Amino acid sequence: MVRANSGMPMKKGRARMRKLTKGFHASRHNLYRQSLVTLIRGRVYAFRDRRVKKRQFRRLWIIRINAACRARGLRYGELIHALQKASSELNRQTLSEIAIHDPAGFDKIVELAKKHL
Repeated sequence: MVRANSGMPMKKGRARMRKLTKGFHASRHNLYRQSLVTLIRGRVYAFRDRRVKKRQFRRLWIIRINAACRARGLRYGELIHALQKASSELNRQTLSEIAIHDPAGFDKIVELAKKHL
């Protein structure tokens, strides 16, 4: 005989699940099966996009550095190569912040890079 799945522990588990899906649209937060599928899918996207976010920020930093370099007569690849030759410890995030907030400092970095080309 099949046993019933309507006892108190089952109800509490389902209530806990619905609490996690609070804010979802329509039946995605009301109905147990849909809320379960939506929650699983949402967590998969969250896991994936934590890695995608890192890639997108790196792309943004490279675009910013390239724009700042080209305004000073140098390409991005040349700048990075020259900074590696000069054994500079600056990463791309720091370089992009310097390019935005301290143009005079970035000018000095480009001059250092031009010396090592």
